[in-house]
Amino acid sequence: VQLLASGGGLVQAGGSLRLSCAASGRTFSSLHMGWFRQAPGKECEFVAVIDWSGGRIFYADSVKGRAAISRDNAQNTVYLQMNSLKPEDTAVYYCVADIVTSSLVPTTPSVYDYWGQGTLVTVSS
Repeated sequence: VQLLASGGGLVQAGGSLRLSCAASGRTFSSLHMGWFRQAPGKECEFVAVIDWSGGRIFYADSVKGRAAISRDNAQNTVYLQMNSLKPEDTAVYYCVADIVTSSLVPTTPSVYDYWGQGTLVTVSS
């Protein structure tokens, strides 16, 4: 599975960004998808995940109400819309994929075998 993330950039606090991640190499609907992020000097942090059908979604408390994850199985793409961005959202955002083997949708980074290259989001105050 190859993942190509895009959409990062510099944005002012209070602004919005939409991250995209295009997947290839496997039937997209056989993948749970998600986003994690890593800020400088910090551990990798769960942001949001979406199951293969798009029917189950989970968010980290830190982004709940400000983020929306979605997927388009026809376009093999997962999205992360981030609104009301804060300086503490500054991080490299990674798209991840997990081959569906159960109904569980993982929220721990070690479970995900496939990672994109990361896209940097910088929020200025």
